[in-house]
Amino acid sequence: MTNSPKPVSKTRSRLLAAAASLAIAGAIGIGAVTSGTAPVFAEAVRVDAPQAPGFADVVERVTPAVVSVRVKAKIQPTLDDGGDFTPGQRGFDDLPNDHPMKRFFRQFRGDGEGEQRGQRRFNRPDRERGPRPVSQGSGFFISEDGYLVTNNHVVDGGSSFTVVMDDGKELDAKLIGSDQRTDLAVLKVEGDGKFTYVDFADDSKVRVGDWVVAIGNPFGLGGTVTAGIVSARGRDIGAGPYDDFIQIDAAVNRGNSGGPAFNLSGQVVGINTAIFSPSGGNVGIAFAIPASTAKVVVQDLMKNGSVQRGWLGVQIQPVSAEIAESLGLSGAKGALVSEAQDDGPAKKVGIVAGDVITQINGKDVASPRELARLIGGFAPGSSVDVTLWRNGKSDTVKLDLGELPGSDRQASNDQQSAPEVPADALADLGLTVTGADNGKGLVVTAVEPDSDAAERGIQAGDVIMAVNSIEVKSADDVTKAMSDASKAGRKAVLVQVSRDDANRFVTLPVAKG
Repeated sequence: MTNSPKPVSKTRSRLLAAAASLAIAGAIGIGAVTSGTAPVFAEAVRVDAPQAPGFADVVERVTPAVVSVRVKAKIQPTLDDGGDFTPGQRGFDDLPNDHPMKRFFRQFRGDGEGEQRGQRRFNRPDRERGPRPVSQGSGFFISEDGYLVTNNHVVDGGSSFTVVMDDGKELDAKLIGSDQRTDLAVLKVEGDGKFTYVDFADDSKVRVGDWVVAIGNPFGLGGTVTAGIVSARGRDIGAGPYDDFIQIDAAVNRGNSGGPAFNLSGQVVGINTAIFSPSGGNVGIAFAIPASTAKVVVQDLMKNGSVQRGWLGVQIQPVSAEIAESLGLSGAKGALVSEAQDDGPAKKVGIVAGDVITQINGKDVASPRELARLIGGFAPGSSVDVTLWRNGKSDTVKLDLGELPGSDRQASNDQQSAPEVPADALADLGLTVTGADNGKGLVVTAVEPDSDAAERGIQAGDVIMAVNSIEVKSADDVTKAMSDASKAGRKAVLVQVSRDDANRFVTLPVAKG
């Protein structure tokens, strides 16, 4: 029986015919839709606009000069870390054998049965304890023979230092010197060898908006590069008397301390030191020590192992607009002397509380912070010209700077007694005063809560020493000083107030005196 072909449906016939037509068209090179041309595809997106230069060239050149710094210190055993805290000592023999504390220390300190079970011994007194890691940071070479810069807070308390090169090589280093006031330190790699090093930039030419590249060791990860711009200059963050930080927005984190911030020429414009961070991580606000400050300090540390700074011997405070007006100054600038210390160079040449230091060697002093930096930049024994504003006119004195003491100096108290002075009221100012026992000044016995005096922070127990640089011993002296200021057309007087052996100045309005 022969099989006859099955009929093909009309739909299938049409599909077969269409396929045959396409095959024929393809075989003879003729498109089914277009005639004589190949299919056209859309081009990929491409941007021909000029591109900003990258940082790779700078990074490639300077990275070998940047290192990671590891710091270790010998930690002495203490009760807090369990150094000698083992069963059988310090009264543990008196505890019952089934006491939880005795079982705990037998198990985890490796005593008796616990050791037989192979448990690890921790902090036994017969085991010598070596250095422990205490911190890690960053640094960079500044000389071919292995001197490098980092932060003081990175090396502080360390007994041994290891420098990790960009290629992973580890080298021992010794501490040459450190300066707590500027948070700088210098290390020297031990042994011979030549190292890639970098130079400090002239940071006076650094402008807000300039590019900076930060390289360091964040979180111990090793050489890490971030970039940003200079966000601000002259930042005071309360870190010390010489605050003059460059603010940058490059990503800086823990471990970046001591690392450099480069300009696009590969010069160090600042040393990354601190960050502002509510969370502890980078939020785009970092602070770097300017190269000009670091260069001077580093040179001293390399030469002497410490920094010798000039000392003027005064306590100072800012000049507010009110203080400037009360003294007849044209603007709120300079540094107001609140006290001249007895053994200081300033007192020897007649500088007294109430003077305003406006210039050093002809250079304007904008603030107490700038005065501290200027004086600290001179070596002890240097002769300087100090321009003062005193009694409504300018005067200049010459003095030889002393050496900045290592610790704070306090003026001694004068215990000389004097006859009692009856209490007097300066009602318009909200003050009640009485004469001091030693005859120097007026002791404030009461302050009205809503008065001008209270608003300016005067408290009971404060001693009013002078008004407009004139010593006062009675309420009449205060009233007269205010009257004289009013006649001179001034709206306020400058009042010197002593508290806890420290002086400060406040202004009080003359209209209510």
